[in-house]
Amino acid sequence: MTLHARASILCSMNRLDLETRVRIISALVEGVGINATSRMTRVSNNTVLKLLRDIAPACDNYHNEHVRNLKSKRVQCDEIWSFVHAKQKNVPEEKRGFGIGDVWTWTAIDADSKLLISYLVGLRDGGYAFEFMQDVASRLANRVQLTTDGLKAYLEAVEGTFGADIDYAMLVKLYGEPSAEGNERRYSPAVCLHARKEAMIGEPDMSVVSTSYVERSNLTLRLMNRRFTRLTLGFSKKIENHIHALALYTFHYNFCKIHKTLRCTPAMEAGVTGKLWEIEDIVRLLG
Repeated sequence: MTLHARASILCSMNRLDLETRVRIISALVEGVGINATSRMTRVSNNTVLKLLRDIAPACDNYHNEHVRNLKSKRVQCDEIWSFVHAKQKNVPEEKRGFGIGDVWTWTAIDADSKLLISYLVGLRDGGYAFEFMQDVASRLANRVQLTTDGLKAYLEAVEGTFGADIDYAMLVKLYGEPSAEGNERRYSPAVCLHARKEAMIGEPDMSVVSTSYVERSNLTLRLMNRRFTRLTLGFSKKIENHIHALALYTFHYNFCKIHKTLRCTPAMEAGVTGKLWEIEDIVRLLG
């Protein structure tokens, strides 16, 4: 086979048709791993990853442009743990730093529309907390009631971003050891022994102080994104792919997935869009 013929075959293989792109994206947003998606759609792993790298910035750009001027009333924030390349304890000293080892995803959700307002991949420290809160604030059109967990980094970040123009409360939870015995303890969640509500800024309505919606949203993220699933080999090897997968997941959750209690998508409930998006519409963001 001539060099020209081989090049022509490779070129045609790299030009995915719309149907194949839809099948790949459909698999990824349903929590299917890269290898399994490759087998199901009969394309290479590199092709799947390339499509993910192409589609994720388009999703992120659309989110940044349109998820703005939100008339939210109650916002909840939380952080979700994952790791990239290796767990923190297995990372060599010379390779430690952001992008290898522990990675935290900061998320903010509208408690009424269930819209994922903002997300940020980073470390669990004051710098990322401040950056995250600035992004949340930039998307809101009015004063809101905000609830976070007891992470101290939130207080300074919220105060530095919103000042006094917010009603902010912390829900501080005290956890104990899992009640299961033996090997089952490893797979059992910690038991919440006590929860304390603390008003931090403004005059928050203590009867609605909660992080239940954002915690449930983060659970959905774990279930629907292979890179977040615990006790499996489905972790991210590169931080860039981790961020891309999160951008695609967030867009699909907001614009395509119908929330059972709302009977529409979070983006429709929040007034961000007037239509139900399909996977094909996501693919068409590539132009």
